[in-house]
Amino acid sequence: MQQLSEEDPQVIGAYRLLGRLGAGGMGRVYLGRSAGGRTVAVKAVHPHFAQDTQFRARFRREVESARKVGGAWTAPVLDADPEAAVPWVATGYVAGPSLTEAVAEVGPLPEPAVRAIGAGLAEALAAVHGLGLVHRDVKPSNVLLALDGPRLIDFGIARATDGTASLTATGVSIGSPGYMAPEQIVGKDVTGAADVFSLGAVLTYAATGEPPFTGDSSAALLYKVVHEEPVLGPALTGELRELVRACLAKPPSSRPTPADLARHLAGPPGASALIRPGWLPGPLVERVSRQAVELLDLDASAPPAFEERGPGGGAPERAPSPHAPTVTAKSAAVSIGTRKGRGCTLALTVVGALAVATTAALFAFGVLPGTGGGGRDAAGKPAPPAAGASPAAPATVLTDFAGTWTGQVVQSDGTPNGTMTSVITDNAKAAYAVRTTYDVLGVIQCHSKARLTSATTGKITLEESTDGSPGPGCTGQTAAVTYTLAPDGTIAFASDDAKGGNVRATLKRSGG
Repeated sequence: MQQLSEEDPQVIGAYRLLGRLGAGGMGRVYLGRSAGGRTVAVKAVHPHFAQDTQFRARFRREVESARKVGGAWTAPVLDADPEAAVPWVATGYVAGPSLTEAVAEVGPLPEPAVRAIGAGLAEALAAVHGLGLVHRDVKPSNVLLALDGPRLIDFGIARATDGTASLTATGVSIGSPGYMAPEQIVGKDVTGAADVFSLGAVLTYAATGEPPFTGDSSAALLYKVVHEEPVLGPALTGELRELVRACLAKPPSSRPTPADLARHLAGPPGASALIRPGWLPGPLVERVSRQAVELLDLDASAPPAFEERGPGGGAPERAPSPHAPTVTAKSAAVSIGTRKGRGCTLALTVVGALAVATTAALFAFGVLPGTGGGGRDAAGKPAPPAAGASPAAPATVLTDFAGTWTGQVVQSDGTPNGTMTSVITDNAKAAYAVRTTYDVLGVIQCHSKARLTSATTGKITLEESTDGSPGPGCTGQTAAVTYTLAPDGTIAFASDDAKGGNVRATLKRSGG
């Protein structure tokens, strides 16, 4: 989590903001706290969406639909103001990593954990489909792992941007190609069976560390999903393998229902029977515990709630910013109280006990915080360049990087994410050392510029932001990126933008 910057609001609705959790295709997500002490994730949409009347109408409908979900394995919508100058919505905060992060940290999960995740998500989907909704974006980054079970997030809210491609400053995302059902890809009617297909792909990733479909490009990946059989790997065995294979059937009618899937995975007692002490690997329990302690520490450093007021008793006035406009303290009429969590008897250390006590509901909407990295100061903010220009670097350092570089972009879970072309200048005094174009199938493009923040022999670190006004589907977010020269003459590119998939790329010099 990052500290709030000068451009961030201090209050949204009835919630005092404690920090920034991340940013994604729809907007920015903040950690907030109500006057009654409840911790929430507050999402404020991007200003360019706020100006779109059709988006507002969809957002309003989807918020109302999402309010109805509130199942045992989801993060509930608590409050919202679709009519605000900048629409926002608040959900329960879930203390735990995403499935993407969990697999990256500890590798494939053991079968009992995979079955528990599958049963919980299947029960969540059964409830949502019963309301006439379809999630349409079930993927590892939309699955959170808390001590008391998995959570499926982004219900309904993802549909508010249906038809609008999401493109971050450091990567491209048009849905999630490796987890979309074939009927989604070819444009046929989408039913709840599409979510079951996606769930099968998610369980494959959880059990093997790899998605069932991979490809060197987005086009190749989409082709495989539609026309080829999934690759499940040797780690998936027995009944679990057969259930996953059934979920990944090409015809929607051949897939099991979420209710049938939950019964096969957990039996009559349901998913809760599988959530026992030790259901999560030890390193993940430790991580959740650390998060809980950090959450408690925020109270010691955060300013008092709602003490500073602007004209009319609202939030303090602040200069508008192209990235995050001021949001005044207007709230929808929703009662807010402290939610009782599930009982938990995990035998943990003191740190673990704190985690259990504070786990309520994290990282809503599939938007995750950045992982830090180069170009950040001690507070976690991007290190500003001196006098509005890139810091001076030895000419030989930039000379080694100078030129045009291209390559395929890949997310941390192996999903192809378009291509990128970076033009690096050897002028150490230039305001922007790198300008990049991110591209998906020649249809969607976003452009970025990057200021140099540090340079050593063989590696440069920069702060990347949008170049010009964000185009359709471009969010205009900032991120720390690195370019590292490899012995074979290529460049290893890395971004700390978690919503963009913590993308990586191997770049080759054009013409080389």
